[in-house]
Amino acid sequence: MGLGSLHTGHRSLVFGLWSFFFFLFSFTSFSQVKSSIDSTKIKIGEQIIYKIEVETNPGNLVVFPEGQTFMPMEMIDSYPIDTIKNKDKYNLIKKYGLTQFDSGTYTIPRQKIIISDKTFLTDSLKVEVNTIVVDTLKQGLYDIKPIIEVKEIGSDWWKYLLYILLPLAIVGGLLYWFIWRKKPLTEAEQIALLPPYDRAKLALKKLDESNYLENEAIKDYYSELTFIIRRYLDEKVYDRALESTTDELINRLNLLKEGNQIDISKEDIRNLESILKRADLVKFAKSAPDIELAKMDRNTIDMEIDHVKEALPEPTEEEKLLDAKYKEELERKAKRKKMIVTVAICVFLLFATITGFSIKYGFSYVKDTIIGHDTKELLEGDWVTSEYGFPPITISTPEVLKRFEVKIPDDYQGKMKLTTFGFEKRGQFTLLVSTSTLAQAQDSLDINKAIEGNLKTLESQGARNILTHNEKFSTPNGADGVKTSGTLQYPLPGTQNFIDGKYVLLSFVANNQIIQQVTISWRQNDVYADEMVERILNSVELKKAEE
Repeated sequence: MGLGSLHTGHRSLVFGLWSFFFFLFSFTSFSQVKSSIDSTKIKIGEQIIYKIEVETNPGNLVVFPEGQTFMPMEMIDSYPIDTIKNKDKYNLIKKYGLTQFDSGTYTIPRQKIIISDKTFLTDSLKVEVNTIVVDTLKQGLYDIKPIIEVKEIGSDWWKYLLYILLPLAIVGGLLYWFIWRKKPLTEAEQIALLPPYDRAKLALKKLDESNYLENEAIKDYYSELTFIIRRYLDEKVYDRALESTTDELINRLNLLKEGNQIDISKEDIRNLESILKRADLVKFAKSAPDIELAKMDRNTIDMEIDHVKEALPEPTEEEKLLDAKYKEELERKAKRKKMIVTVAICVFLLFATITGFSIKYGFSYVKDTIIGHDTKELLEGDWVTSEYGFPPITISTPEVLKRFEVKIPDDYQGKMKLTTFGFEKRGQFTLLVSTSTLAQAQDSLDINKAIEGNLKTLESQGARNILTHNEKFSTPNGADGVKTSGTLQYPLPGTQNFIDGKYVLLSFVANNQIIQQVTISWRQNDVYADEMVERILNSVELKKAEE
């Protein structure tokens, strides 16, 4: 990505200088440093022995190459140095085991040898790696092995489910217990459900159990007694009996009798009139009748309740139906009231919960949690730490990076190797990790040109208004590089719109031969993406080529 322009314009000069330097160096180092391989042709994965011989004085310090300096060949073993004394000189022999797992023709780059305070370079050597020819007539063919089931690793999803279900269960239990549960009826509720006749009889019984007469509370006694008969008449005969005066009530009873709406005798009406007027005298004129008379009036009221019940006609089927519908309507109203209360409580709890979390975490975080946010889901998901490329770049990412095949320009075919890994959340977040390995090490590799080439790649992809800032960047294991960051505008895929974004580019150079880059771009004002970038940058580690 952008590496195609990495050395454009100066590569021919670099190769010219290298050719002249190699020619000049061969006269001064041939007699002291030699390199060789035991075979110039190998099969894929087969090992060759690369040998360096150094002839030097006994007191000189010799430093041989270490680590993966043989790219594109891979070092798989480093053998101890053999020392042979030759008169007044020492012959030091260092061997390496090298291999390659892709077919093709490769050049082992010149290796740097330090003798005392001088540096020498070996010759570059070519190796041809051939594919392994399989004779299907001699080599048996076998069926494809069946798929092996991999036991799925359990996750903590059940914990999050428990965190959700537990509060819901508590709220649901409280709503059921206090609102929807069919509670045991209180004594007053049980009495209220009784028919008017049974309720009146029970009220008279409770009046007998009171201490009104023993305490000579005649007024309270007559008030209770007349309320019992008035309420019974209100429910069964005249629906305004409780609020009518005595004369109004007696007149209504006479009219109902004359209209044949109630079969009650004139004597029953006179008895009721006598008791009601006596009660009025007790309440308003402070009359004090004899206790025995009060008891007689109680018995008379008991008898008149029976007479009224007998005088009432049996309810018709229509009246019974209306009564059933009335009860059903009452039940519907009670259920509707419970539903309204339940919804109101749930809305209040939801509002209180959102308010509480908004105060603690911020409204935007709560909103994004409920509605969903791409980069928030990435940030809070299961991250993966892995190595990419060679030498490896260790990095933690919200998703496993996938390998992308990037075509190398024809001019650089065979001169460099490029591997690129990455992932993209459309228009939200992009992450690329790339490693470019030159076939031969150079005197110096300008990291700024690599950065410039990467930025030109961004421009070629439609980015504009790119602002840059360079600073030193060091990984936790001490690899130093350059951090390029800034802002830009990049096009939203599939549209003509541009998005205000940010970017970070980490660039590293190893052995003047390897360029490693990490490129991240994301939207501005995305706090979750900012946290992701910070986490990614803190996780970057490079394995040094000489390790």
